[in-house]
Amino acid sequence: MPLTTTGVLVARAASARSAVASFNIITLEHVEAVIAGAESVHAPVVLQISENAVRFRHGRLLPLARAAVAAAEHATVPVALHLDHVQSDALLRQAPDAGFGSVMYDAARLPYADNLAATRAAADWAHAQGLWIEAELGEVGGKAGQSAPDPHAPGARTDPDQARAFVADSGVDALAVAVGTTHAMTTRTASVDHALLKRLAAALDVPLVLHGSSGLPDDELTAAVTGGITKVNIGTALNIAMTGAIREYLTTHPEAVDSRGYLTVGREAMTRTVAEIIEVLSPAAVVP
Repeated sequence: MPLTTTGVLVARAASARSAVASFNIITLEHVEAVIAGAESVHAPVVLQISENAVRFRHGRLLPLARAAVAAAEHATVPVALHLDHVQSDALLRQAPDAGFGSVMYDAARLPYADNLAATRAAADWAHAQGLWIEAELGEVGGKAGQSAPDPHAPGARTDPDQARAFVADSGVDALAVAVGTTHAMTTRTASVDHALLKRLAAALDVPLVLHGSSGLPDDELTAAVTGGITKVNIGTALNIAMTGAIREYLTTHPEAVDSRGYLTVGREAMTRTVAEIIEVLSPAAVVP
């Protein structure tokens, strides 16, 4: 079916009091696994390409984006394409022609005033192109291999009053909030500050996004959605599944040289992970 947009899927999830699962993709196997996993549970899904993934692909956005669009157009469930953690204005401006319906502009590393000014400019440009735009306030650490700060440290979390002003002044369509998660966690031991999340949900009239979600156990993910999160970003969980399956395959098949053998089991492992996460996040979001 034709590409849908992240904004449409998030709005539907909010109406159903659920969350749309948004998975970061790096390879064609990621693309195929995310769509197959979503199809297996008849649920919509967002494919996300981060600036870091573009850097890994020699700085070229189009090869992976075009593959994602082609795969999405053959999917039996709604699929959106989202450009994630964009810091480069040059990359941001490639989004519309590459098939993206939404972007996450990430200036959270900057002081508040600079973050606001950069995000306002990005939002104005994105809206003129018909793009839905997400931003971040607070510090969800662990991006792009950087060491993660303590998510419980003073100043790391998103302040509700500041967030209200930021959303109003920047004009963004959604806000990624820092409520205790960290990017690139390989253990599911993180926890959400649910009291803070409740205050943020009450303070803001835009959808709330949770980054660093691979580090949360199922009950914390479910509670985060109940508390107001409507878009949940997942990346590391897919890489854990793929790498673990490939490692096991190569251990038991030391003679293997055909990459199709180990990529198949890696893709299948990611497919199962996608289905499991969607069912935890959005049981009500399943479509006929």
